[in-house]
Amino acid sequence: MSIKIFLDSGNPEETREAVAILGRLDGQTTNPTKISQHPEVQKRIAEGKKFSKLELYGFYKEVAQELSRLIPHGAISLEVYADQSTSAQSMVVEAHELFSWIPNAHIKFPIIHAGVEAAEIFVKDGGRVNMTLNFTQEQAAAVHCATQGAPKGSVFISPFIARLEDKGYHGMDLVKNIVDMYDEINSHVEVLAASIRNINHIRGAIECGADYITAPLAVLKEWVKEVNDEEESYRKPESRIPIEYHHLIVKEKDWRSCTIQHELTDAGLALFAADWNKVLQ
Repeated sequence: MSIKIFLDSGNPEETREAVAILGRLDGQTTNPTKISQHPEVQKRIAEGKKFSKLELYGFYKEVAQELSRLIPHGAISLEVYADQSTSAQSMVVEAHELFSWIPNAHIKFPIIHAGVEAAEIFVKDGGRVNMTLNFTQEQAAAVHCATQGAPKGSVFISPFIARLEDKGYHGMDLVKNIVDMYDEINSHVEVLAASIRNINHIRGAIECGADYITAPLAVLKEWVKEVNDEEESYRKPESRIPIEYHHLIVKEKDWRSCTIQHELTDAGLALFAADWNKVLQ
């Protein structure tokens, strides 16, 4: 199987279990929500305690380093803190700090204007990125343009399938459209299908030609069982709004001319920031 498998989790115990079940993992994705759900964090919150910023980042660093030891040859995605007021420069400073924690980090930036600007700077500094909260083909075009010159394997984009489905769209159409667009322009950016909630999403991502998928442990367990029995083909959900492919002029574009703003990106960013802030003093 050509697709690479990531675990979507902030808990190293789940990493150990996934490796035991699958035999390998190609990487892991984390974000503020996943870290806030870690059992140790939840225990501390239940006791009425919160973290100082220094303590929380110290905890995140320990988790990142443990993940790196468990998956030394995989890619570990660590996310910068961002809300709508966070500047590109602030994200770049934090990205360098996170990147220094482990040798196999990809830094997650949200696909908002400041996030894409930060990614443009960071890849020129030799960093690796995972552009998250992707909901449109034009956002994917902006990521390609902003990170041109980066080597293959250093730039991921994460289209969020289930969150589009929550709004009534065929989320898998976005994955297919981005894969087709990137194939057309021979892009260096690789597609990491995210917001996967069931094995049908995994089937669809494989059939669409995504380079990677990231899924929660429960979904990976279910998928392994299906593969060991008899794997089925992707079943397209009924009564959803298709997402049309757009023939964009990408290679000549400046990313700043792309329409990046999307309500689901904004909502996702607000959720991540809120989950991070809940555990801070």
